Amino acid sequence: MSEKLGHEEFIKKAIVSLRKEGYKGIHTVYSGFNEAFKKYFEGEDPVKVTNHLASEGKIVIRPVKGGVMLYLPEDAPAMKGQGDEALKKMGL
Repeated sequence: MSEKLGHEEFIKKAIVSLRKEGYKGIHTVYSGFNEAFKKYFEGEDPVKVTNHLASEGKIVIRPVKGGVMLYLPEDAPAMKGQGDEALKKMGL
């Protein structure tokens, strides 16, 4: 580790390196991402940083059981219009 990566570069590298075969994203808790982030950036809050990058469109966050999934924008699953789907099922 000669030169430290920036937040965005670290997170994108983590997504590509830590995702399991057949998956396009990583679970922040189960992949070890949160712990690795805190260790690499000496206690910084991964939630705050990932939320900021998501607001800029540099990564995509999807809530899941036990935490969130992180995706590169080009790999993120489309958000389904759940409200529209519910209305359709209700016949409205």
